[in-house]
Amino acid sequence: MTHRTTFALDEATAQRLKRLAARWKVSQAEVVRRSVEQAENLKKAEVPDPAAILQALFASGGGLDLEKGNAYIAEVYEDRKHWRGE
Repeated sequence: MTHRTTFALDEATAQRLKRLAARWKVSQAEVVRRSVEQAENLKKAEVPDPAAILQALFASGGGLDLEKGNAYIAEVYEDRKHWRGE
């Protein structure tokens, strides 16, 4: 073992970790090692590209119209000024 690490988990995650360790018949540390390895090996293509999703949305005609979009941006701008006390 090269590194000993301590971290806090919520109850649901801790229970999932214990169930996986029992199902796989390995230690909880091994479950974490395998999970980190699997997450790291995910192909970038499998991770959704936000820009591509937006392009597809607008290409399909399912996006906001310009007037509604501009109104929303103006509302957010005013809200942020209010939050800052301006």
